[in-house]
Amino acid sequence: MAITISRRDLLHIGCGTAATLGISAMTGELAPVSALAQGAPASTASKEELFYREDWFGEPWRKPEPAVLIHGNDESSIVWYGWVPRMAQEFRLLRPDLPGFGRSKIPAGFEWSLPSLATFIAHVLDKAGVESAHIIGAKTGGAIAMQFAADYPRRTRTLAVASGPASVIAISNPSNIPQRDRLGSAASKEMVEYWNNMFATAPQEGVKGLGTALSKFDLARDGVLQRITAPTLVITADRSALQSVEKVRQYQLLIPKSRLVVLHSDAYHIAAANADECVTNVLAFIKETRQTA
Repeated sequence: MAITISRRDLLHIGCGTAATLGISAMTGELAPVSALAQGAPASTASKEELFYREDWFGEPWRKPEPAVLIHGNDESSIVWYGWVPRMAQEFRLLRPDLPGFGRSKIPAGFEWSLPSLATFIAHVLDKAGVESAHIIGAKTGGAIAMQFAADYPRRTRTLAVASGPASVIAISNPSNIPQRDRLGSAASKEMVEYWNNMFATAPQEGVKGLGTALSKFDLARDGVLQRITAPTLVITADRSALQSVEKVRQYQLLIPKSRLVVLHSDAYHIAAANADECVTNVLAFIKETRQTA
């Protein structure tokens, strides 16, 4: 099932509250979404085989290109709140909950691997009736996005990765403040608390599963990066404590038609901490690829 919100709905409820509201799949009415959970309280949202949110804020007569936003570990599709207002004016956004997160079940016998997670995203496209889309991922979602682009080249219009690892990240000298290395020094106390609460309430079966999928992966060693044929934008931060520019550049150069953008930030999760800058770069990149196609 997909949850859809339109520009009219957004204007009706007010832009200031849109990010904290959701739509009840049972009644079609607006209902509050818990800031602590993966999209909705467990008592009001039953798990589904495959769940995604859908957003389109443009004119109803337009047929927008689709774009898929893939979240990271300990999260769900709600974390793209900073991207939706602008991106959904240009694209039909599909925001899936990965298996075990938000409202998506873990399929019976699911193999926790990047190829299986890429196939899950392909099933999202199938369910939405989409042949191909712009594929966008952050952190773990970025690794899944790269695997998808390699495995499903005809279904990938462009690829954009924000702080996506291509291999296991070894954390050294972590901050004493939870989330600070992820969100950066500019993150407010309220933002840090929000993400701490989200991680504290993340479903452990999903967290463990994604951890298994990422425990030994290496997209360069396995030849995944070299198989990506879509125009690719890789975005990272210049002062992240978790992933250096040099590390990102090493893998980005292996992607044939790729470009690296470095933001001035000490956050790792730039898709959240530097959402507007990320969106600006992604929109400009896709526009450019259209003009040169």
